[in-house]
Amino acid sequence: MSSLNKVILIGNLTRDPELRYTPSGMALCKFGLAVNRKFKEKEEVTFVDITAWGKTGEISSEYLSKGRQVCIEGRLTYSQWETDDGQKRSKLEVTAENVIFLGGRGGQDGPAEAPSRGEEKNLEDDVPF
Repeated sequence: MSSLNKVILIGNLTRDPELRYTPSGMALCKFGLAVNRKFKEKEEVTFVDITAWGKTGEISSEYLSKGRQVCIEGRLTYSQWETDDGQKRSKLEVTAENVIFLGGRGGQDGPAEAPSRGEEKNLEDDVPF
């Protein structure tokens, strides 16, 4: 039987994107996403760390900012490491494969304008794995 690892989230950025480059020159953009769920008279917020690679990461870094609403399509990624003092750590995050800008710039409603020259707002990524 096959497996499926697909995540679709709509939420607001909790911080401005942080863009870095790997030693090989691949862009790596990280940001946080807050996803709200309302039930009965309560509201639950889930905070998710997002990583976007390549051109998707560069464009996300250029056009997204804290508070901006986005739709993220991607996959779950699990990482494990050991700290300097020997403690084992792990983290579950989403690797974005497609980023769709929602809401307008400056708090306007509706989809955002295309980044430039009518480029598509759905940013397919060439993630290296």
